[in-house]
Amino acid sequence: MTVDAGSILGPDGAVARRLPGFEVRPQQLEMSALVEQAMADRAHLLVEAGTGVGKSFAYLVPAIRRIVEHNQRVVVCTHTISLQEQLIERDVPLLQSIVGDFSAVLVKGRGNYLSLRRLGLASKRQDRLFPDEEVRHSLHLLQDWASATRDGTLATLPRLPRPEVWDAAQSDADNCLGRRCPTYDKCFYQSARRRMENGDLLICNHALFFSDLALRAAGKGFLPAYDHVVIDEAHNMEDVAADHFGLRLGEARVEHLLNTLLHERTGRGLLAAIEIGEGGKAALEHARSQVEECRAAAEAFFAAVRRRLDAGRNAEGRLGPGAVEDCLSAPMQHLGNLLKLLRDRTTNESDELECTGYATRALEIGREADALVQQSVEGCVYWAERGAVRRGHSRVSLCAAPVDVGPILRERLFAQEVSVVLTSATLAVGRGDFSHAAARLGCDAPRTAQLGSPFDYASQVRLVVDAAMPDPRSAAYLEALVPRILEAIEATDGGAFVLFTSYAMLRSAADRLREPLRHRHHPMLVQGEDLGRTALVERFRRDERSVLLGTASFWQGVDVRGRGLRNVIITRLPFEVPDRPLVQARQELIEAQGGNAFMDDQLPKAVIRFKQGFGRLIRSSTDEGQVVVLDPRIVTKPYGKVFIDALPDGVRVTRRT
Repeated sequence: MTVDAGSILGPDGAVARRLPGFEVRPQQLEMSALVEQAMADRAHLLVEAGTGVGKSFAYLVPAIRRIVEHNQRVVVCTHTISLQEQLIERDVPLLQSIVGDFSAVLVKGRGNYLSLRRLGLASKRQDRLFPDEEVRHSLHLLQDWASATRDGTLATLPRLPRPEVWDAAQSDADNCLGRRCPTYDKCFYQSARRRMENGDLLICNHALFFSDLALRAAGKGFLPAYDHVVIDEAHNMEDVAADHFGLRLGEARVEHLLNTLLHERTGRGLLAAIEIGEGGKAALEHARSQVEECRAAAEAFFAAVRRRLDAGRNAEGRLGPGAVEDCLSAPMQHLGNLLKLLRDRTTNESDELECTGYATRALEIGREADALVQQSVEGCVYWAERGAVRRGHSRVSLCAAPVDVGPILRERLFAQEVSVVLTSATLAVGRGDFSHAAARLGCDAPRTAQLGSPFDYASQVRLVVDAAMPDPRSAAYLEALVPRILEAIEATDGGAFVLFTSYAMLRSAADRLREPLRHRHHPMLVQGEDLGRTALVERFRRDERSVLLGTASFWQGVDVRGRGLRNVIITRLPFEVPDRPLVQARQELIEAQGGNAFMDDQLPKAVIRFKQGFGRLIRSSTDEGQVVVLDPRIVTKPYGKVFIDALPDGVRVTRRT
């Protein structure tokens, strides 16, 4: 059949014939035509498609046309697992049933796959490798799953294994025999690799795509060559790219490697399990001794980082060159070299590979510690941050990220001979204004399009702005916030998301809301207390009177249709936390280049995130409800108009004074 938007997505198209209730959307057809033309011209396109446009079909149809009619390969990458699952489980199979002649592959990183050879080796040595019975029980569960799994990926495990077990059994590039492996024909990773290399449509997440871009700079790309890339949920692209082009060295990562080699408490680990020839006993003892030296060095190194953080007021602290003495890189590099030496003293190939793999990790930690302390990567901001608390103190990490990812993406992505389509429901700041996204991402003179939602916002949603609230930066704000949240919840008898911009504010409000909501018989669900994100949303869906308090990830990617969600309460305009090192550095760079950090970066990002939060409410043509904004700055500050103007056409605004 002819692969074009009209024959597939039009009024008499194949999708309409197969999906009862499918509604033809002019915006979807327009977007599909724009994507088709961009791919044909090898051009770059930024397209904002409002909620309900059906953007996945809009870009998949032209992508499939390039595959079927031009024998080209297309990569589609998403930020969230839920969108990945929608594509691979629903949208793509439907289009395959219509078009037929193309293959689609969900691409995952190598560390997601089980190595049968390494699992067998770990099983034989479990008493010498793993510290206690609980860990060995995790290994036994992994063995049971391995005998039944079809794809060998972490995603299909009913229960995640202990980290030390998965570390010993996962597929690893530095620990692979390739075709010489006795399990090669059954290898989950090699099978997935062959499917990927033969695949027409490759679907992956942002993390894998940007990891691949980073690796390509060193000539080690993971993905096969492709002709076109579609980046969905592209509003997250700058931060994901910064993360993957940067460095992060955490206390937990170093401790895990050292305990894997020789456990601090039990003395078990690789260096207790490997088989060494007679001439290698001294090298083995030297390596064991070096692990202990590295352990002491790591403890001193991260204790110094912790002291730097303790001297400041925030969870993250910006660092200058040499702010922490580097007592870690040299011992870790020496350990890596000793493991390479030990590799040549082993009596079998499996142990040789294990030593090679862990030597690579030790050397990498050493190089990263040196780069982070010396701050040798230009264009980056460097900082320390706290993580989870363990053994009475918080785990800490040293981090670096490029201040401006635009030049990197310009060189490694947009300057290549591929077309790039960036799409999201929130890319533009105002009417047709994509200048912020294009500048931050290094996409020069792209084609742009802003396609509105087919939903009737005039009848479906009301925006309530509380101009009488105190300024959010004042002490009186929290006192006024909780009663107003309760009032807003009562207006819809629950069914509310309450969105915060910080965990501290969320926790403080949750403590004050708990009893009043219990007396009103509204179950309160709080991010970060007992349940994970997915479980929280499922619990919220099951009770129409429930109230969910969330921050960060709950502003985006949460889809609750129908009466379950009828009220979104935005407690504060979502400006970035100004004392975060990366935010500070970006603002400084913009100012140094003659720009205005607030107007050029802070405000556009806050508007885009505000649109994300607003977009949680109306997910279908039958949804109805209210969005309540408890930050008076949206009407009292001149820039507030930018937020309101960025909302879909027809939204009714009610001002409470």
